[in-house]
Amino acid sequence: MRVLVINSGSSSIKFSMFQSGDGVIDPECLYDGELSAIGEPEAKLELRGKSRKVKASSPSEAIQIILDEVTAAGMPGLEAVGYRVVHPGAKLQGHQRVTPEVLKDLEEAAEFAPLHDPAVVEVIRAVMARFKSVPHYACFDTVFHQTMPEEATIYPLPREYREQGVRRYGFHGLSCESIVRQMHAGGELPKRMVIAHLGSGCSVTAVVDGQSVDTTMGLTPTGGVVMGTRPGDLDPGVLLYLLRKEKGGREEAIAAVEGMLNHKSGMVALTGMANDVKEVREAAAKGDAQARLALKVFTRSVMKSAGGFCWLMGGLDCLIFAGGIGEHDALTRAEVVEGLQDIGVVLDYSLNAAKENRMRRISASDSVTKVFVVPAQEDLMIAVHVDRMARSGK
Repeated sequence: MRVLVINSGSSSIKFSMFQSGDGVIDPECLYDGELSAIGEPEAKLELRGKSRKVKASSPSEAIQIILDEVTAAGMPGLEAVGYRVVHPGAKLQGHQRVTPEVLKDLEEAAEFAPLHDPAVVEVIRAVMARFKSVPHYACFDTVFHQTMPEEATIYPLPREYREQGVRRYGFHGLSCESIVRQMHAGGELPKRMVIAHLGSGCSVTAVVDGQSVDTTMGLTPTGGVVMGTRPGDLDPGVLLYLLRKEKGGREEAIAAVEGMLNHKSGMVALTGMANDVKEVREAAAKGDAQARLALKVFTRSVMKSAGGFCWLMGGLDCLIFAGGIGEHDALTRAEVVEGLQDIGVVLDYSLNAAKENRMRRISASDSVTKVFVVPAQEDLMIAVHVDRMARSGK
């Protein structure tokens, strides 16, 4: 089976084609690509080592460009489509085939993830209109965290809101699941793991026996540790203060604060720079005090979460770094681990500095806790789930 995987965000769409077959452990990636800077004057399409400028003012326009590429002469035909969906809302649970009813529920779920879900619903509708005869499947970033106990998911709020679905869902679940899968395939699965998925969005997850028991993100992907443009956890009083300070009506105030929390907070707010850790690192190395402070705030929040989960699980057997920053920024890994040395986490700095895009151990031989860098494989996990659901008819 050939599965087209679409991983769409608010300003970019990643896509890949996987092929699976009987007796094949992992679907094979035939190609992948990305259309970025959607809505900018010049968006960019990358595919098979080549890139070109395109005009894409909206997600629906961008996906049509992508579909033209993947259906061009000589490209492998598709038999199913899988989508990464950040938030399923209160009604949907496991990964599932997309139906009109599911699309309706996803549209309602936009109130939980207004930055992510509306764009993916727009994309799903456009692709379904183009490929009416193949099955379409939604894979949710929250499913992996459904093993969390109730005491980890409940908010101490009035029952009426909890009954509306206001609880901690957790995100980056497809990434975490792919990491557990890789660790299991590489040998014995560590009993107590912390997964630090650090990228533009960041989360830290506690995993016991391969299952999520707690994570930093909550109702939305805005909470938890400090991120590129999002603040992470805030005193609720801060939100009330911000809403009171905004001028205009209620809806205008909500929109302004929502935009601030999703696009103008986090590292960009502390540094006044672009959402690029490499650029922040360079500024810090040249003596920029705000850049240095932002990096300390960021790594401190990750360290605190990892240390807290270590206490929660009664110890830590393995710490894993993933995501764009986690996989590629050796200094971030070193700074996080430096704060965890008292609980037995020790890096091998030469292994940590190596630039290798593969799963690898970077801890010292005498480290009580193993430390790994593991590339996230979200798209592969989507292909695996789609293949399973298509074969089972679910």
